[in-house]
Amino acid sequence: MKTTILFFLLGISIQIQAQTTIRGSISDESGQVVYNARVTFLNSGKTYPVDSLGGFSIETSEKLPVRLKFHAVGFQASEEELSAYPQTPLKITLKDESLSEVVVSARRRNEIAQDLPIPIAVVSGAAIAESGSFNVNRVKELVPSVQLYSSNPRNTTLNIRGLGSTFGLTNDGIDPGVGFYVDGVYYARPAATTLDFIDVDQIEVLRGPQGTLFGKNTTAGSFNVTTKKPEFTRGANFELSYGNYGYIQAKASVTGPLTKKLAARVSFSGTQRDGTIYNVSTGKYTNDLNNIGTRVQLLYKPTSKIDVTLAGDFTRQRPDGYAQIVAGVVKTKRANYRQFDQIIADLNYSLPSENAFDRKIDHNTSWKSDQDLGGVSLNVDFRLGKGKLTSTTAWRFWNWNPSNDRDFTGLPVLTLSQAPSKHQQWSQEIRYAGNIGKKLSGVIGVFAIGQALKTWPYHTEESGAAQWRFSQSSTSSLWQTPGLFEGYGIRTISALTTFSGAVFGQLDWEILKKLHVLGGLRVNYDEKKVDFSRKTYGGLETSDPQLIALKKLVYSDQEFSSRTDNSNVSGQITLSYKPLKQMNVYATYSTNYKPVGLNLGGLPTESGRVMTELAVIRPEHVQHYELGIKTSFKRNFIFNITAFNTDIKDYQTQVQTAEVGVNRGYLANAERVQVFGVEIDASLRINRYVSVYANGAYTEGKYVKFTNAPVPLEETGGPSAYKDVSGSRLPGISKWTLSAGAEVGLNGKLVGWSGRFFLALETYARSSFSSSASESAYLNISGYSLLNGRIGFRAADGVSVYFWGRNILNKNYYEQLLVAAGNAGQFAAVLGDPMTFGVTLKYSF
Repeated sequence: MKTTILFFLLGISIQIQAQTTIRGSISDESGQVVYNARVTFLNSGKTYPVDSLGGFSIETSEKLPVRLKFHAVGFQASEEELSAYPQTPLKITLKDESLSEVVVSARRRNEIAQDLPIPIAVVSGAAIAESGSFNVNRVKELVPSVQLYSSNPRNTTLNIRGLGSTFGLTNDGIDPGVGFYVDGVYYARPAATTLDFIDVDQIEVLRGPQGTLFGKNTTAGSFNVTTKKPEFTRGANFELSYGNYGYIQAKASVTGPLTKKLAARVSFSGTQRDGTIYNVSTGKYTNDLNNIGTRVQLLYKPTSKIDVTLAGDFTRQRPDGYAQIVAGVVKTKRANYRQFDQIIADLNYSLPSENAFDRKIDHNTSWKSDQDLGGVSLNVDFRLGKGKLTSTTAWRFWNWNPSNDRDFTGLPVLTLSQAPSKHQQWSQEIRYAGNIGKKLSGVIGVFAIGQALKTWPYHTEESGAAQWRFSQSSTSSLWQTPGLFEGYGIRTISALTTFSGAVFGQLDWEILKKLHVLGGLRVNYDEKKVDFSRKTYGGLETSDPQLIALKKLVYSDQEFSSRTDNSNVSGQITLSYKPLKQMNVYATYSTNYKPVGLNLGGLPTESGRVMTELAVIRPEHVQHYELGIKTSFKRNFIFNITAFNTDIKDYQTQVQTAEVGVNRGYLANAERVQVFGVEIDASLRINRYVSVYANGAYTEGKYVKFTNAPVPLEETGGPSAYKDVSGSRLPGISKWTLSAGAEVGLNGKLVGWSGRFFLALETYARSSFSSSASESAYLNISGYSLLNGRIGFRAADGVSVYFWGRNILNKNYYEQLLVAAGNAGQFAAVLGDPMTFGVTLKYSF
């Protein structure tokens, strides 16, 4: 009995000794109490709130060492490890998150954004999520220098300062001029920019040529997306959004340790929304959203100097969408019987509406834009000396299966327009970034990428019963021969293989105190090969040479093979001077180039001859000048201004031809173009609760010389099929663009959770721009402005909720205007979304 009592008392003694109390207080840098803060024990995941005076008193029996995290909405989290329980209260100071210096990896090492002699815009993952920017098309409203146009994922143009990719229909035979990277992996297909973001940490938008820092050469800039990494502390985020048009979006992310040296992160995103355009023929809405994606990462840390990250992702999109609506009709220079209005009158047809913003179509061919995109990557970071050696190995794929109604009407003109494709790429980059000496630092690397793009199994374009009337080019009665064009089409088999290799580097040398010179060099090699074969099929079987000639006017066989390679040396030099700690002045001169291109959408004909001389497109040669000033005279105020000028020789541009059979248009070179402008980025934190920002861009882009351009739509049928458009403006560029916003917050509690109530408004505005390769009086898009807003409650951990609205003034606007196949005079529009609104619920721990 005595023994039992002795053990019982001993247990109580041990238990009492194991219990201890951790006390302390949390304040900001000015000494004010942060009463909405929380204390989390990272070992166990237990979280405790502070009291109304910012104090905490927590009884615990956790084993030492104890890792504590102190965090609050609007502040940078702080962590401390206790090897012994403190005998005196802890005094914790949290830094205001909005006043903290933004860290970026643009130069392949962590640096303060304001210290970089590069014009760069940084958008945090929180800002992306709360603004509803779940893909790049939404992010463009936050960064005025970015333009994105998408008539479907394949036909997506991502530009910076109006340069990067051809405007209009995509031709797979050229390289993008804007690099899109996710965790250091280059995504070669522009369709990747239409995917939903998954667990994004931040996005860095680098403006101007980036050939000496990144693996793939880019002539206009780069999107550098970083996702949240696996952590050795357990955590999770769950998010659910509901909105009008049946909108629902779910996101989830879970992270934590698997072993002491291995951590994992699993992320998911799913988005659905009903269509915004009504098809009167089918009685259904189209242009919906149906996206699902996942990302899995494993982080292995065998030592403190080595990080190995294995990542895999997969995204599936199955929208009934990307339909375009006839927005207008132009009278061309063709004969009256070849005008659109006369054609549809002869066919006893009328459009369901002459106002595109009625959002009604009657298309008789379904719209489909199915795509699967994914891949795996292995990234190894090895801290070596005063820098880091990095190897990034990746393989990616893209499967594309579309259906389009390219005549944009309910008539059986083009009953099939399908270009299913499969793409695979592999890439390898090895680089070293860090300090080489006391006054010398830099980046040096090698990069290689191989791509294979092929039809799957072939591309198809097929005519219907009404094709004869749209293709009719004479008054001969033979055009009306029953069944002549019905079921008549082309099947195209093509294969494109490319290889690019490069050695690149950049050195930063402090030649004098506060004065740096940065020199960069890049050596490129590019090789491309294409095999193209197009065969006609169907239609009326006939031996009549006159009828055969009419059919060949619409579609004809084409076959060619082409192979090309070229190498190039480009470089950059930058002078950077910091007369004050809060000011950085820099000037840059750089040369760059975009590789040689190959036409991969068919070639135009001349008197029945296929113009094979247009198969190869000359590379672009870029000369770029830039002058910038970055200032932060007050810790809560940033003001940056950049002036730039870019000249491009042999600019690669997209040409829409009047021939129906050239089903993707074709590429050509403009002799010279110029883009210049001024950009301003400003942000001000008035106090802890009020912040504002304004980013603006003035941009001028023009063809300095383009003597052999296609004629604009209204001049189709004139004496010449080409026109000198020298001096006219480049498509897709607004002279003025503005992004601005403000947020007001107030600390408080919601159902026991400490956090901040907030109200935020954002606006995006742009002036008019041309939507045609050769400027047309009818294909200019008027300027517009959008207003977005949100109001709600934000917590560091626990529950957050906010109501949001996009385009809350319900502005009708066009994102892009497109000429219909055959240039009969009608043109279609990609419509901007109407007003959308909803609510988002979040829970995190």
